[in-house]
Amino acid sequence: MRKEVLLSTLGLRAGYGGKPVLQGLDITVREGEIVGVIGRNGVGKSTLMKSLIGLVPTMAGSVVFRDAPVEHLPPYKRARLGVGYVPQGRDVFPRLTVAENLRVGGLFRSSVTEADRQRIFEYFPILAERRNQRAGTMSGGQQQQLAIGRVLMAQPALVLLDEPSEGIQPNIVQDIARIMVDLNRASGLTIILVEQNIDMIRAMVERCYVMDKGRIVASLDRDDLADAEVVRRHLSV
Repeated sequence: MRKEVLLSTLGLRAGYGGKPVLQGLDITVREGEIVGVIGRNGVGKSTLMKSLIGLVPTMAGSVVFRDAPVEHLPPYKRARLGVGYVPQGRDVFPRLTVAENLRVGGLFRSSVTEADRQRIFEYFPILAERRNQRAGTMSGGQQQQLAIGRVLMAQPALVLLDEPSEGIQPNIVQDIARIMVDLNRASGLTIILVEQNIDMIRAMVERCYVMDKGRIVASLDRDDLADAEVVRRHLSV
């Protein structure tokens, strides 16, 4: 059975200082999908993610989540509706411990149990080992796992992952890709992934949008992504 649309945009224009970066984007993401967004540097991928969570204002068009327009809602209200956001650069709370960072992630929920924390520790065992360590003293890869774990504490329906492989050693990138796919299969978690690492894209996504100059210029399936020439053509400078 075809799954329901969880998030969509129609003619989305968004940017900074009154100047649009996104030039009328149309995307559709269904429940339980892992959808990638690729493109060269500076084409608007991170702006798209920020506009979906509400950090960049919508100038025109719409963002629809679970059949309701959300383009005028602030980020915290979108988070309460079930949208989780892991930004580029991770942005953990450096002076807080791992356990405290995770607690912050669960603040939107009425109650967070020890079972909730253990579920995150099962996916990311290093967080259990470092639960009393300040986040700012951890490696980049460990901080990325913490940033993802913090978002998952809120039990979102959709996670926006912006460049999760940036500055992280390859074995941890592989672990993160595997864990997110496992989560998707086990719980139906929907994921939108912005990523430059094509190996991570290939390992995770079912289909992929290609961006250029603030627009969607192509949509690729798994076969397209496996074709090095197709990928090179879309990502060449």
